[in-house]
Order: sequence, then structure tokens, then C-alpha cells
Amino acid sequence: MREQKYLLISATIFALISLLHVMRLVANLPVQFGTIAFPIWGSWLGSIVAAGLSIWALRLMSQWKQSHT
Repeated sequence: MREQKYLLISATIFALISLLHVMRLVANLPVQFGTIAFPIWGSWLGSIVAAGLSIWALRLMSQWKQSHT
């Protein structure tokens, strides 16, 4: 049961991170920390990576459910 909760929480967090990156892309918001400006292409990369990790966690959860039923 703990594995399922962990995977669900991980999938949710990564999905939210991906959504935030997409929102930044749509709004074309600049991100800057001090003198370091983060390029917009970083959000493309971040969105793809976070979405991939979310999908991976959901697939692992599905496989876990099938093997424990």
C-alpha cells in the first residue's frame, strides 16, 4: 500500500511541475534569480521531463496493482 501512495504522490507532484512549466510557456513569463535569467527553452525541457516522470510513476503504479491483485 505504501508503494502505491508513494507513486501516486510522485506522479501528482511531477504533473503539477509540468503544468507550471506549461503555464510559464503560455504566459511567456521571465524567471530570474539574482543576475541569472533562466531561458524559456528550460521550461520546454522541464515540462517534458516532469511529464515523463509523472507518466512513468503512473505506469509503475498500474503494474504494481496488476502484480498484487
